Amino acid sequence: MQKCYLGIDIGSISTKGVIIDSDDNIIAEKYIWTEADPINAVKRLIHDLKKQVEGKDIKVKAVGTTGSARKLIGTILNAQIVKNEITAHAIGTLSIYPEVRTIFEIGGQDSKIILVQDGIVVDYAMNTLCAAGTGSFLSSQAKRLGVKVEEFGKLALKSKNPTKIAARCTVFAESDLVHKAQIGHKKEDIIAGLCRAVVTNYLNNVGKGKAIKAPIVFQGGVSKNVGVIRAFEEETEEKIYVDKYGHLMGALGVAKLAKNSGKEQNFDFDIAEMNFETRGVECGKCANNCEIICIYKNNNLIDAWGNKCDNGAVV
Repeated sequence: MQKCYLGIDIGSISTKGVIIDSDDNIIAEKYIWTEADPINAVKRLIHDLKKQVEGKDIKVKAVGTTGSARKLIGTILNAQIVKNEITAHAIGTLSIYPEVRTIFEIGGQDSKIILVQDGIVVDYAMNTLCAAGTGSFLSSQAKRLGVKVEEFGKLALKSKNPTKIAARCTVFAESDLVHKAQIGHKKEDIIAGLCRAVVTNYLNNVGKGKAIKAPIVFQGGVSKNVGVIRAFEEETEEKIYVDKYGHLMGALGVAKLAKNSGKEQNFDFDIAEMNFETRGVECGKCANNCEIICIYKNNNLIDAWGNKCDNGAVV
């Protein structure tokens, strides 16, 4: 029997999962939409990963979670390690690109930059509440243009004169896009302009004041867009590396962290068949009026958080 390790990166837009063996090889992987339901997204993910490893003599011995819902999913899966996205993405990237100095990461609703020196994270930054430099921005503009977001990159590469799009804010960008389309700009030029707008917004906000050094690795869902890759290369004047597993780096990193945690416990894929539920309760036992989030497994309370004092402790 071969020991394996499960890593799950659950974000606001997408949920990613990998199973790695003891040599860090990915033996199963899946990328799905979260659809504002992280619990059921993870259930679907585990179902799919289980099918991929059926018939193989393996046993998952540790689980790690990262992403915006890492605490919730870590509780449900009884994860051995729950880690922030910066650490998970850095570990995952370094396992494939050990010489990396800069990591660009753009996901559905957030983006980050991670600076690495001698294999250690020395600086990082994340985007603010504005979504102008994220995948959701590109998705909404693709819908407005009547183009599948998967085709964005190929169309952008056809452009010889990218349209200048005001990119500091999604509202301004959308109104500018409509205006440029109305006065006759070609669709491929507008799309190339949007790809460049995402890059300039990212570099001027997330990357502002950062010492960007090569080698540069670009990851996250938006790294699949060749138009954005080209725009990054033009703006940085550096080669941008994109791995085929670039959208899974967070899951890969946290799977490696679970493997190295020294904590082992057999993971049962049938956990996906159990009923999990969250319930919000307002404490009301003091002036804080904390909203307590309670997690139930098959109607049994297994964890809770949100209390600012012992009055709200329910576990």
